[in-house]
Amino acid sequence: MNNLIIAKFGGSAIGSDGESIPQILERINNLKKDSKLITVFSAPLTTHNGKRRSLTDVILEQGKNAENGIKPSLDIVKTCYQKIVQLVNDENKDNCQKDIDVHLEKSQKALEDALENGEFVDEIRSKALAFSGEILMSHVMNHILRSNDIKTDAVEFEDWPIITDNNIESTNFLKFESNERIGKIEELVKNNQVVTIGGFIGKTVDGVTTTYERGGSDRTAADLGILFHKKYETSIDFEKDSSVVSADPKIVKEGLREVIQLSYNEARLAGMFGMKILDPIAIKEIVEHGVDMPIKITNIKNPEKITIIKRQLDEQKGHPIKIVTGKENCAIFRIETNSIQKLLTSLEKDKRYSEFIILSPFTKDGVELSRILFLDGDYVKRNEKYLLGFDSLATITYNRGVITLIGDEMWRVQQVASRTSAKIGESGLNILNMDAQEETSRILIVVEDAEENIRKAIIAVHDEISKINFI
Repeated sequence: MNNLIIAKFGGSAIGSDGESIPQILERINNLKKDSKLITVFSAPLTTHNGKRRSLTDVILEQGKNAENGIKPSLDIVKTCYQKIVQLVNDENKDNCQKDIDVHLEKSQKALEDALENGEFVDEIRSKALAFSGEILMSHVMNHILRSNDIKTDAVEFEDWPIITDNNIESTNFLKFESNERIGKIEELVKNNQVVTIGGFIGKTVDGVTTTYERGGSDRTAADLGILFHKKYETSIDFEKDSSVVSADPKIVKEGLREVIQLSYNEARLAGMFGMKILDPIAIKEIVEHGVDMPIKITNIKNPEKITIIKRQLDEQKGHPIKIVTGKENCAIFRIETNSIQKLLTSLEKDKRYSEFIILSPFTKDGVELSRILFLDGDYVKRNEKYLLGFDSLATITYNRGVITLIGDEMWRVQQVASRTSAKIGESGLNILNMDAQEETSRILIVVEDAEENIRKAIIAVHDEISKINFI
């Protein structure tokens, strides 16, 4: 069976106005030596008024302008691509420019529809984002690769293999329907060294343009792995600014440890609780479809530094507590235990939402109450009426943050819960809730989300665990 690597390059890997594309070319040339290669691209970054911004944010801003009756403009987007197109040689430049013009015309049309309708939602929003960002970037990269003598082709939107349900702005992957549409990309993989495709974007059976949530290009890479894993010896490579370390380097400046390997479970938990390793839903989809394939997180600047993510890990080495992370803007939902199952079923089947953790129940006035820690307080605010419909006496507490220790073998660490909680107390923070269970591979510590509480707690806990001896 031939090898296939699905390599995802995010906006930070592409760089501002494509400044890091030469690095991407070097990585692609190395990856394709012993393998077929599908490359998944996010929207690029640009620099505007001295600030780095994703083109996704630029288009969302223009869509908001359109809703408010202000004529939308793609000038910032056009400027970005005019810089990137300089990496295309003379032989391919005209065709590349035509692709840019055609795609941006579709994006402009969507924005004008938003202006006319006074709404930037659903397919209008999806088209504006798709044809100015991920899909267009995949076509531009196709021309750049051709300019560097690489045999390549791009997936056209009419041949899109990622088929989704009808939740337009936060869509969900449909494996069976996607398998039925895989023929064209299979042909492209067979006949080329490299295939380029945009991430984040889906398409319904009826041809409606859809998008995943932000960060959804990771899911595109995972979904392609699910579709191809029986056809090739498939692996996924997420090209990032760094491999995985033991805490967010923007928060913890000293004593960071490199994390050599993570289980699917550890990687998903880390993503859910604030570490930007990969979209936790990408891991969830791989697990739900019964797929077992290796995932690499590669430091694009130093490709020898990698973190391997696998379903079953090799013999564990190093500190059992692999990651300390934290999440701001959480909410706790309290509901009678006899009502919780209907809510959980609805969240799974109706909302397809899983960004929450069930905490230990408690009893008050003879009534058992269950608690759900939602990791996105804004989601709860948007859906308050829906959530409270399952129990009129349910309560919601906002402005909560959570610090999380992650490691499948954390049970080997002596006194970890008591020492880390004490360290948080010494930092002047009040612990509102603590959830530590051997089977969950994580310890959760809930505090008030105010000022620098979460950052201070992460720094304190990370410092403490480096001093803990383990069996």
